[in-house]
Amino acid sequence: MTPASPAPTPPARTAPAPASPALRAKRRRHRLRVMLFLSPWLVGFAVFLLYPLGTTVYLSFTNSNMISPAQWVGLRNYRFMFGEDPFVWQSIRNTGWLVVIMVPAQVLFALGVAMLTARLKSGAGVFRTLFYLPALAPPVAATVAFVCMFNPATGPVNQVLRLLGIDGPLWFNADAWSKPALTLLALWGSGSAMVIFLAALLDVPAELYEAAALDGANPWQRFRWVTLPTISPVLMFSMVTGVIAALQYFTQAMVAAQTAGGTRNEVSFGYPGGSSLTFSQWIYATGFTQFHMGYACALAVVLFAVSMLFTVLLLRRASGFTPQEAAA
Repeated sequence: MTPASPAPTPPARTAPAPASPALRAKRRRHRLRVMLFLSPWLVGFAVFLLYPLGTTVYLSFTNSNMISPAQWVGLRNYRFMFGEDPFVWQSIRNTGWLVVIMVPAQVLFALGVAMLTARLKSGAGVFRTLFYLPALAPPVAATVAFVCMFNPATGPVNQVLRLLGIDGPLWFNADAWSKPALTLLALWGSGSAMVIFLAALLDVPAELYEAAALDGANPWQRFRWVTLPTISPVLMFSMVTGVIAALQYFTQAMVAAQTAGGTRNEVSFGYPGGSSLTFSQWIYATGFTQFHMGYACALAVVLFAVSMLFTVLLLRRASGFTPQEAAA
């Protein structure tokens, strides 16, 4: 019986030779050049992001009106936010409704319009331009025009519904219809998302559709097994940006409340009946109309944390979003 040969010993690791002074000086010069080119961005990042963010976090623990010196109050603002302020939970419910309902509806609508325009054989450029034009309208002007169109008494939408024998709702003047009306406004202005989806759809290789058709796949199966897996990164991008925009939803809801409410006292925030009050509106109202800047900073910190949480969760989902999962 032959004895087993001993295992070969790994070669001893030798420490790397120290860099010469000339090499170290060259590396330092390289780092300095890199920092020099990065310095404009670093200065802007520090001045316009880090400093305001740090100041906001500090002020969230104070009682400040931005005139008199801030007084340290610890966690009092956060305790009041989650335990005593009734408008916070109302604004959270409204903002959550926009995230859960408006964002998916806008993504699906933009995807549907993009698929329709991608299949057009003639006049495709005209229809794509018409669908994209609402996205070019300023948000304030578009919201005012939209509220006037949906005016329950004189608006053309309800007048057309009356001709059809349908009693139209109050739209922006009703608690139950204000957020659906804002959702319709978002669908009308979803031209930017439509263009992104259109570019993704036109980039799908035609060979994949031809192979699926030869295998006997119907239109739904081609969409499910070819189109959806291919454009899944664009879908995820639209969801992430849509959720962030919905969490910061402010202009359209504010202008719609003021336009529909007229001279009522409650029009500035959340008309009618607080149904359109968003979290961003409540931050603005607290800080710039009630001058409780410390409490407004606490609200802003919570909004920033929630936005970061949603973004991280969606991006982690996107990192494992394989074509097989998209098709399933």
